[in-house]
Amino acid sequence: MTHKPIRIEHLSFSLPHQCCFDDFNTTLYYGDRIALMGKNGSGKSSLLRLLEGSLEPSSGGVIFPTDMVLSHVPQIIESFNTLSGGQRFQKALTMALSKKPNILLLDEPTNHLDREHREKLLRLLKSYHGTLLIASHDVFLLKEISHILWHIDHGKIHTFHGNYSDYKIHQSTQRDQLEKTLKTLSKEKKEIHHALMKEQKRASHSRAQGAKHIEHRKWPTVVSTAKALRAQETSGKKKASIEMKKKKTLEELSHLKKPEKIIPQFSLSSHFLSKNTLVVHIADGEIGYHSNPSLLSKIHLSMYAQDRLLLSGKNGAGKSTLVKALMNDSQVLKTGTWEMPKSHEIGYMDQHYQQLPLEKTVFEYLAEAVPTWINHEIRQHLNNFLFRKNEEVFMKIAHLSGGEKARLSLAFIAACPPKLLILDEITHHLDLETQEHVKEVLNAYPGAFILISHEENFFHSIKGIKEYQIGS
Repeated sequence: MTHKPIRIEHLSFSLPHQCCFDDFNTTLYYGDRIALMGKNGSGKSSLLRLLEGSLEPSSGGVIFPTDMVLSHVPQIIESFNTLSGGQRFQKALTMALSKKPNILLLDEPTNHLDREHREKLLRLLKSYHGTLLIASHDVFLLKEISHILWHIDHGKIHTFHGNYSDYKIHQSTQRDQLEKTLKTLSKEKKEIHHALMKEQKRASHSRAQGAKHIEHRKWPTVVSTAKALRAQETSGKKKASIEMKKKKTLEELSHLKKPEKIIPQFSLSSHFLSKNTLVVHIADGEIGYHSNPSLLSKIHLSMYAQDRLLLSGKNGAGKSTLVKALMNDSQVLKTGTWEMPKSHEIGYMDQHYQQLPLEKTVFEYLAEAVPTWINHEIRQHLNNFLFRKNEEVFMKIAHLSGGEKARLSLAFIAACPPKLLILDEITHHLDLETQEHVKEVLNAYPGAFILISHEENFFHSIKGIKEYQIGS
């Protein structure tokens, strides 16, 4: 069943500390497929709730047609507590589709899905004929599903007709044009300055010549001075016009600026120096719990000091249990040969950043990790991970955003690299810019790490990574 157009008029939404977006106007038509983009905390989930009607706007509103049937699957699903994240989503999506909605809102739908279920979701969404709005950082999904993008940035919602690939090309073209405009304006300003200097020099010379003949004719000095003043006035107007254009261009360019890159410096120990150093060796391994002692068997795995491993497998295959076994979790039963680093030699980072002490500041956390570093070294290291201002460096970890917690975790790992690093679905809830930061650090990381991730666009960009399939 189709629906009549949905009108969004002067929609604004603000939180106590920020304006998420202001004065958004558009119309949704049946069959529109819209991808909602923006950094963490920009207001994507809030916008979906405004469209659902479960959240009140700061001003403006949404005019819903009477024939609309809407279903919304949120990012955080509170029900079905005994199920995994992927299973919760499947249950919630099934319930949402049972209403036969003609408009479907999905918030980060691929976060907990393995490869098989991601592909199933993609097929389902391609066959869905209603109006679709998806908030996502999943590049593959953004490319495949949408034909309209709403990008929340700097307190505005920018609309673009095309998919994610088209949008990136458009942004790059815009950035190049603006940078070219800045160069042209700078050149024009120099030319005006040189022309003015030339005219002033010519007028000065004319006045000197006129002084010699002042008794015979006074007009050359008067004319030259008047001409020089007119030239100065004209030059001033042109310069003011150029400065206005430059200011406007810089403002536009600031919205299109390239994300800052992280260039990490690693504090290395001797165990990173040799590629032949064995870090993990498992032979005829079997793991499980008292209720299921043979959850995963015939485990054969060897990792050396600079190996990079992608741990893959279906939801429920045993990836998390294998990680717990590697970290010497006492609840996991193990048989076979297990040669591994000690627990304190293994670094662990997950999507919730549970290893971070929330009561400490950014500076305190790193200072305690590297007690031999002086303040300048700590500040420089944090600077490399984009913690630069005093309010960022001395902020309590509890108040950091998800992206900031990710960068701080990476800074800690670079300062104290473990023998084995385990990264468990760390890209969940991270915006695309922060995902790039994680890629930068992992590509530069000199040691062994195990990555658990379902996001193909992410793990395919990690150099030299090899796949270890669980449950195959």
